[in-house]
Amino acid sequence: MLEEAMTVIAESGLASLTMSALADRLGTSGGHILYYFGTKDRLLLEALRWSEAALTGERRALLGRRVTAERKLDQFLELYLPNGSRDPRWTLWIELWARTPGNEPLRRAQQELDRGWQADLEELLAQGVRRARFAAGLDVPGRAGELIALLDGLSIPVVLGQPGADRTRALTSARSATHRLIERA
Repeated sequence: MLEEAMTVIAESGLASLTMSALADRLGTSGGHILYYFGTKDRLLLEALRWSEAALTGERRALLGRRVTAERKLDQFLELYLPNGSRDPRWTLWIELWARTPGNEPLRRAQQELDRGWQADLEELLAQGVRRARFAAGLDVPGRAGELIALLDGLSIPVVLGQPGADRTRALTSARSATHRLIERA
């Protein structure tokens, strides 16, 4: 159900989504959808949490891989960035961001999801420092926050399908900036 909701939101946006149209695609009733989610905001949040749970598993597996810290960092960038225009996962994020300024429960949920990415990137960078791959004095929380902000900024034009923005260019820019931000040992 959540996967289909994510697909529908990516196709036409949350504002265009009706619970009855989603129910038709799922072969159920609008009342059934409303029973479980109540509102479109709740549906959006649960679809995003579902999507992020899968990515959390991938991030944790990445942290445990027996590859260099530099390779892990590159794989983190690849995992973070959108696959292309209207990437379903990223479309959920953009829809959530549009609703958080006036919605405290959504803002708290967004911060919780953001903390997962931040914490895992901090752990990845700290591993690199411990293994003498990154500089000993690296400001791990600061650099992780900067990288997350950079990745968000590179991702939005890709998801929106802006001319000249694509995953390959975003990944190239992310790698270049990461190389400058993360001092090597």
